Amino acid sequence: MNTKVLSIVIPCYNEKDNILNLVKRVLESPIENKEIIVVDDMSKDGTREILENQVKPLVSKIIYHDVNGGKGAALRTGFKAATGDVVIIQDADLEYDPNEYPKVVNPIFNNEADVVYGSRFLGQKRKGYFANRMANLFLTKLSNIFTHLRLTDMETCYKAFKREIIQSVDIQEQRFGFEPEITAKVARLKVRVMEVPISYYPRTNEEGKKIGFKDGLRAIYCIWRYRK
Repeated sequence: MNTKVLSIVIPCYNEKDNILNLVKRVLESPIENKEIIVVDDMSKDGTREILENQVKPLVSKIIYHDVNGGKGAALRTGFKAATGDVVIIQDADLEYDPNEYPKVVNPIFNNEADVVYGSRFLGQKRKGYFANRMANLFLTKLSNIFTHLRLTDMETCYKAFKREIIQSVDIQEQRFGFEPEITAKVARLKVRVMEVPISYYPRTNEEGKKIGFKDGLRAIYCIWRYRK
């Protein structure tokens, strides 16, 4: 039986319609030893009340930001608080399935990898907005040029790390620039990076998807900025 602990870091901003269901799904996921850390990035839609009144008894830690900093800022807080052997990122929406944690983290538990990316595009039908898929493809290929990795989905949410690796990285990006930044910095560490296929259930902009055109431009800048 695997006695190692998985720390699940959930950055959360204005997710009152999803956060409780998401946490319940995380609790039901097939990893026995879990540390669940929710970082609320100054939500203003009632999410905080749900966290305090309904989610708090279910999770290990809830950390509240006093100022909205962005996904990168929330992850930085969550990573610092993590105490498990492996750390995985879980967005607060329902686009990714926590039942697939073993696919992503077992290569690390089994000492086959140090970092694992769950790819939404590896060997399966593309999902989501066509423009978003094309942007992701472009950004991933551009990132690969500088990192010399062979990723198919650099922008994926499901990234898992040995805790000592992610806690050793100085994360500077506040928003979605975290994705190319962490990829570049992990590549420089010369650790074992693996990619595995995962499922994906994309939501629309109307349903609360937050990444936009400006974030894409920032990603290009970050790929260049953190290239060496």
